Amino acid sequence: MRLSHWLGGSIRRTLLVVLVPGMLLVFSAELWLAWRTASEAADAAYDRSLLGAVKSIDSSISTASGGLGVELPYRMLEFFELTANGQVYYRIATEDGLVEIGSSDLPLAPSPLLSGKPQFHEGVYFGEPVRVGSYARELSTPLAGQPGPQRVVIQVAETLEARTDFRRGLVLQSVARDFLLVAVASTLFGLAIAWAMRPLARLRQDVEARPPQDLTPMDSEGVPAEVLPLVGAINHHIGRNREQAEARRRFIDDASHQLRTPLTTLATQVAFAQREDDPAALREVMDNIRQQLDETIRQTNQMLSLAKADSAAPEPELLDAVVLAEDLMRRWWPMAREQGVDLGLQAPMATLPFRGEPGLLKEALSNLLHNAIRHGGAGCHVTLAVGHSEDRVRFSVVDNGPGLPPDELARAGERFFRGRQGPLPGSGLGLAIARTVAQRHGGEMRVSAGPEGRGLEVTMELASAGTSARDPG
Repeated sequence: MRLSHWLGGSIRRTLLVVLVPGMLLVFSAELWLAWRTASEAADAAYDRSLLGAVKSIDSSISTASGGLGVELPYRMLEFFELTANGQVYYRIATEDGLVEIGSSDLPLAPSPLLSGKPQFHEGVYFGEPVRVGSYARELSTPLAGQPGPQRVVIQVAETLEARTDFRRGLVLQSVARDFLLVAVASTLFGLAIAWAMRPLARLRQDVEARPPQDLTPMDSEGVPAEVLPLVGAINHHIGRNREQAEARRRFIDDASHQLRTPLTTLATQVAFAQREDDPAALREVMDNIRQQLDETIRQTNQMLSLAKADSAAPEPELLDAVVLAEDLMRRWWPMAREQGVDLGLQAPMATLPFRGEPGLLKEALSNLLHNAIRHGGAGCHVTLAVGHSEDRVRFSVVDNGPGLPPDELARAGERFFRGRQGPLPGSGLGLAIARTVAQRHGGEMRVSAGPEGRGLEVTMELASAGTSARDPG
């Protein structure tokens, strides 16, 4: 399972997975800082004690006798041992090592000593870790027989038990404090998440409690600002579904009305044919039934095409507009010759690639050609023109027939609108299908008078995803 999919399943899980490791990382960093701070505090406190012991020994050094004399402050050293809670060692020696008192093998300072400046470092003495304070100063009177100036080095060392215990105590206190803070923060964090998720839970309950036919917008009152875009998106989706449901309802009402009349007519004609004995009259009735049946089939197919254009998922393919137009010409030439119509194609000598749905486009353009051939009548000229401009592909069906009155041009493309088209039957869906298909392809359909104000020109302009015409050669 992909991590993003697993995290996307729950906001709580996502927050926990993101924030808990972060809190653990902060806790680890805090623990390291606490240990470092405790070490610095312990060294600062105990190093001051070491320096006090060094200064006390330094104050008891004398060279008045010509040699190096030291009157050790034993009480002070005993008290220092109690404070250090361990062993205490000392060393007093001249810098050249001629005179040395105390523990001669104490670890030396890692860097040269500066007069009057103490230096603290850690080392090992008889296999035991110790902390050593070293201090050097010039003797006011050099030892007998020694050229001046001469320096004396004083070192005091202590074992680390007290420092370690002090450091451990500070760290444990810090860990206990941080753990308590983390526990309190985690509890508050969990409560905050639960409280913040209540509006989402309430929104879910409201959606689940709705009946299927309820398409009213969701109430955004009391919804946090962060959730308002979600509620807005849901309401937008509900609005689109409401519009589609209303469009389907109107379509079903109109379709039932449009089909009821031809089916009733068919039933009447069949009943009349059953009572007719004259073969000639019977043949005429059967011809009328055949024409009515063909028109009903065409009307039904148009309504199915319109329903598909409204609701089917897009399935675009890479097409060539010129090839598509040539296929339509071959399909409609027989009908045009039968009706005495001059059908022509106007297309560039190039390929016009674009992405579209061939089935819907052929259905839409076939409706336009059928209308032009049928209503144009004998002697009419009908032209299918193909062109392009920038990112658009254009199909135009132009005829010089009777056309439409100016007051009906604005309504051309409305569903089931037939206008004053005389005795020819029709469903009023041809232009509606073309308009819906054009909009489905990111374009539009325009209806206007033909050249010189005669006939009709219907143009479908479609998006072509930026493709341009290419010479096939």
